[in-house]
Amino acid sequence: MIDRQILRRMTAIIPQLKPQRTDPQRRNAADARTFLKRYRSNLAAITQERQHEIDALSRKLARQDAAIAALRDRIPQDLLRA
Repeated sequence: MIDRQILRRMTAIIPQLKPQRTDPQRRNAADARTFLKRYRSNLAAITQERQHEIDALSRKLARQDAAIAALRDRIPQDLLRA
């Protein structure tokens, strides 16, 4: 879910990352390296903003995995196969 939210924000930012042309008569291609550098910089900043949420969800999933493993250890194997 967080990945989708980050992707949605990045999609909204993309038009702002494109270089502005100062001379409309020039047909030079935009510099892809500059665009990628800006894109990666913004992606890193947005991901960093959400890092505490990502860490919290990772810890929650780890606790749930541990609880499931403990439950499986307590339940007899023949009940799990049914």
